Amino acid sequence: MRSFRSLIERQIAKAQASGALTGLKGEGAPLPDRPVEKGDAASMSAGMRIMADAGVVPEEFALKKELDAARKAYAACQSEADRKTAMAKLADLELRYEIAREARRKFMS
Repeated sequence: MRSFRSLIERQIAKAQASGALTGLKGEGAPLPDRPVEKGDAASMSAGMRIMADAGVVPEEFALKKELDAARKAYAACQSEADRKTAMAKLADLELRYEIAREARRKFMS
């Protein structure tokens, strides 16, 4: 463990010496307040934060946005034919959303 720690410290010192750690986004700013989590919630939170910082959105989140938009579109339908089409799309999105949620739950457990 001690050798691993010294390896990390050497890598950090090397990066500082080469200037690789200057001019980074958020340099000098305080760290954002984040709730302290323990156990599985902490690892889930860290993973989500890393993905968000990288601009990656899990499929489940994208489907949730589509689902919300589809619900609004369904509520705005005037004709029976439009409602039927919108309901089919809504049912498809709900199924895909639940499948994505279940896949994430299984992966994380």
